[in-house]
Amino acid sequence: MTTILLTLLGIALFVLGLLVSIAWHELGHLTTAKMFGIRVPQYMVGFGPTVWSRKKGETEYGIKAIPAGGYIRMIGMFPPGADGRIEARSTSPWRGMIEDARSAAYEELEPGDEKRLFYTRKPWKRVIVMFAGPFMNLVLAVALFVGVCMTFGMEKQTTEVAGVQKCVFKQSDDAGDRDACPKAQQTSPGYVAGLREGDVITAFDGEPMKDWNTLSERIRANPGPAVITVERDGRELTLNPVLVRNEVLKKDADGEPVRGQYVTAGYLGFAAKSVIEPLSLGESVDRMGDMVENGVESLIALPSKVPDLWDAAFGDGERKDDSPVGVVGTARISGEVMNLDMPTQSIVAFFLLIMATFNLSLFLFNMLPLLPLDGGHIAGALWESLRRTIAKVFRRPDPGPFDVAKLMPVAYVVAGIFICFTLLVLVADVVNPVKIT
Repeated sequence: MTTILLTLLGIALFVLGLLVSIAWHELGHLTTAKMFGIRVPQYMVGFGPTVWSRKKGETEYGIKAIPAGGYIRMIGMFPPGADGRIEARSTSPWRGMIEDARSAAYEELEPGDEKRLFYTRKPWKRVIVMFAGPFMNLVLAVALFVGVCMTFGMEKQTTEVAGVQKCVFKQSDDAGDRDACPKAQQTSPGYVAGLREGDVITAFDGEPMKDWNTLSERIRANPGPAVITVERDGRELTLNPVLVRNEVLKKDADGEPVRGQYVTAGYLGFAAKSVIEPLSLGESVDRMGDMVENGVESLIALPSKVPDLWDAAFGDGERKDDSPVGVVGTARISGEVMNLDMPTQSIVAFFLLIMATFNLSLFLFNMLPLLPLDGGHIAGALWESLRRTIAKVFRRPDPGPFDVAKLMPVAYVVAGIFICFTLLVLVADVVNPVKIT
């Protein structure tokens, strides 16, 4: 019963965090739109039927039933047609999409709004309005991530020995029982040399070792005889292992293991002890930079994940740890976090990191230069600015506002692809979820 309640609590907290993230995003659009004099009739968190709303001034603020997004309505998102008309009037389905979008942008037009239309604002102002939403998510992601790093701390490996492996096992092999060595298995250099749990490695071949990454690099780069200095029970000892070549996980430029990729390198045969320590501001920012880089790489790799997702959802494929996860999957993970056997402050930190990752994903996703995303509107404003600048330089007539409404058929196709991908992730999250326990 307790497990169920904690799981529900985790899901409820995620839904609350989701609503706050959406509201925060839309607040960026709202404040900048009002700052530039654009009329905003609606500010809504969620989609579907309205659960609650209240009108203050000229804007209706409300919450809708489905917490899967949000929006603000700005008057005049698209310019009128070439003939100056805005109502839908075409029998062509593609042209109808354009005119329907144009008509919707003016359906709440009131006297005096002629000077408060979105499209009449200079391109740089429109860029700010559309960028403000994703930027708010980025700000929240940075604040949460850096805050967790500097207060709760992050896990770091040290030069202290947490355990010594008896045998030489390839890291690509199934972990299995590594305490028992098969007769033909080579004994690990660390075990032969007398390395023990609790030893602190202070030097490698006479060079002081102050952090795990440096020690790991030296071990990997120097197979063969080595001189290791350790501190044990307040005494300094010298060990003389002969490092062997072994298949180990590849590391990236930051010293982090690369999942599924292996190299042959020097091997001592021990596990480093991990501790949780608060990071400095500089270290936290560096970690945040790595997080952004990983997020960009994951976004680029999304199309390549579709076959595995399909197999996981509709076949017998394994759901990989780096598989895309949707709102339902993240809510489920949040529920699992609440049941982890670790200190409360660690659970809080874990949950805040989930929300930081979620907000970073919102930022990166919305910055894609595709309609109907914010990045698509930004791209349209930048293209308009470029066209007008070129016309001015070459003394040509002003081409006028770029009609983003003409891209609505493309926007519908993009939206359709996103919806299909979202549904695929949803099915995978339900039938074959990513688990942390």
